[in-house]
Amino acid sequence: MQQSPLVRFIFRYKLHHIPFWIVYHLVWLIINFGSLKGVYDYLYFTDSSIKFYFYLIFQMLGVYFNLYYLIPKFLYRRRFALYLLLVVATILACNAIITSGYYVADWLSPITFEEMYGVGTNEFFKIFFVWALPTTVASMTLGMSIKLGKNWLQSENKRLQVEKDSLETELKYLKSQINPHFLFNTINSIFALIHKNPDLASESLASFSDMLRHQLYDCDDDKIPLEKELEFIQNFIDLESLRLDAEQVSTSYKIDNQTTKKKELSPFVLLPFVENAFKHVSKGKKRKNFIKMNLLATNEQLHFTMENTKDIKTLDNSEKGIGLQNIKRRLNLVYSNSHSLKIEELEDVFKVEFKLLWSPN
Repeated sequence: MQQSPLVRFIFRYKLHHIPFWIVYHLVWLIINFGSLKGVYDYLYFTDSSIKFYFYLIFQMLGVYFNLYYLIPKFLYRRRFALYLLLVVATILACNAIITSGYYVADWLSPITFEEMYGVGTNEFFKIFFVWALPTTVASMTLGMSIKLGKNWLQSENKRLQVEKDSLETELKYLKSQINPHFLFNTINSIFALIHKNPDLASESLASFSDMLRHQLYDCDDDKIPLEKELEFIQNFIDLESLRLDAEQVSTSYKIDNQTTKKKELSPFVLLPFVENAFKHVSKGKKRKNFIKMNLLATNEQLHFTMENTKDIKTLDNSEKGIGLQNIKRRLNLVYSNSHSLKIEELEDVFKVEFKLLWSPN
């Protein structure tokens, strides 16, 4: 909605700050007089109240001259000595005008200067240094603290937003790396089944279709329901198990979801571990080859273990580890303080243990 000219004028010239400065100076008066009634009588029933407006107006002018001219022109440009000199000069100039307000009030009042303030007209330096200067310095310090604090918060929010955007971009990139990797392996599995067992290939294709639907439509969000992720993992295992020779590689898995509350998980967090096991499981005839998976989900945590036998001489490590490298990076980005990951590679066995503490609902 477009702002009215009056509203734009008020915000452009900081007129909306006036109530703050009035309250600020009233606090000083309450401290000085000890009660609200004393302040009320002072402001409305004495000529000396004129000096209150000198304090209000010229301390505001000094503060905003510092905030919107001296700081951007000198402090931000690291001209510290000149900035300090000009700030001191501004404080002294404003303070001199404020001190003159005492004499203006005396000139307009029928009572004498001494009756009004308790000191003679020759006490200019006492009024200047003891009465006016502390509040002027306090006003300048307060205004500068608020402004610099506000600037710091804005910079911090901007930095956090940039960091968040960068994180989201990196997560999308990592997920995009996972998806082609998964597709390539699965298509190869189905292709291998077409000539061996067309019926199984057809069944596999139906499962693959369900998995693609999950991948395309359910995984756009940062988090998905735990049930969907577990269903995807189970379909993946069933699909991969079809192409394995049961006599050559034994496959066992247990998924135990004991959660009673709705839990969500970042998409494809578990898949790389399962995919890695099926891709690199050993198939030698002179040994017992196996893939074992256990997953236990409670209301407090997710506990996942994956274990598979492997050939002593494996494929190139860079090819073998791309999925695991991606998931390590994703876990550090998404679950930096709430997960533990232990990967143990023995001579002929590869083990993964992953624990995730659920965030409070």
